[in-house]
Amino acid sequence: MNQPLFVRPLADHEIDALRQGLRSADAFTLRRSQILLASARGDHARAIGQQLGCSDQAVRNVIKAFNRRGLAALTKGSSRPKTIHVAFDTASCQRLRDLLHRSPRDFGKPTSVWTLPLVAEVSLAEGLTAGPVTGETVRATLERLGVRWQRAKAWLRSPDPQYARKKGVATA
Repeated sequence: MNQPLFVRPLADHEIDALRQGLRSADAFTLRRSQILLASARGDHARAIGQQLGCSDQAVRNVIKAFNRRGLAALTKGSSRPKTIHVAFDTASCQRLRDLLHRSPRDFGKPTSVWTLPLVAEVSLAEGLTAGPVTGETVRATLERLGVRWQRAKAWLRSPDPQYARKKGVATA
């Protein structure tokens, strides 16, 4: 069985900071202060987790973070990923833009209006992406290109030779 994990011995200024954290308006700081002070009293991770309504693994993660980073573990860090993998490379972005200028019916779809999931599906079928992507990925890629999704839907033109005349009558 593994040895129980406890917080390292606390300095006086750390104890003061943790007690200040108990009065914090930030729930993240409050919860971490509670965990660390309970661990300093000698409570086990499972008991702390049951008392505070969190998992014992979450308690161990807080203790490890404090032992590693000190009081910096009381402030919430960024949840942004460290690396972003681009689903559409430069060439695929241009092909995606060209794809939106065409009708979905050109790709065997039963509709004439693009939706983000439909663009994602056709992008995979046409080899623009290496694997399946979501509609949100398509929207973010278009935004990166400076194209708004609302504008992309207006690119479609009817193959009807009378399209301009009919459109003029409908909008007049």
